[in-house]
Amino acid sequence: MTKDFRVNEEIRVREVRVVDTSGNQLGIMPTREALRLAEERQLDLVEIAPTAKPPVCRLMDYGKYKYEQSKREKEARKKQRIVNIKEVKLRPNIEEHDFQVKARNAARFLKDGDKVKATIMFRGREIVHTQLGHQLLLRLAGQLKDLSIIERQPKLEGKNMIMILTPRQDIKMETKEINPE
Repeated sequence: MTKDFRVNEEIRVREVRVVDTSGNQLGIMPTREALRLAEERQLDLVEIAPTAKPPVCRLMDYGKYKYEQSKREKEARKKQRIVNIKEVKLRPNIEEHDFQVKARNAARFLKDGDKVKATIMFRGREIVHTQLGHQLLLRLAGQLKDLSIIERQPKLEGKNMIMILTPRQDIKMETKEINPE
């Protein structure tokens, strides 16, 4: 997010405190004189602290400053990692093989750097046996303990019990590379 500054003729105060390009203070002077000084040095007069008494202005190349600012923001966006939440749904009376399939899927999601939301859905009278669901989620977390940490402990929400696993930071995430062929 770029913060727009008032530049040159947009500065409407009577006098300003002027700072040069290297950070040295040139003192308080009338705005017209500061603009003339900026023009002599082929720079812009940029108001950097409008709330100060008097406002502080810096002599700088404003176009170059905005360009460098946009490059920094672009670089910061490039380094961001968007974390998705993938869901694995289980039932309290799940068979062993089905559980292993769900655990493998969760492991794959964690390796890709995504969070995993493990949900146990209770139907009908199964809700009476929430301890089975709790044990099942802890078993899943135990099986994935080398890939993940529990971000949110198993908690009953309505007829579902939910636990969130987040990938460990110390393991190397698999990156999907595109071959330039």
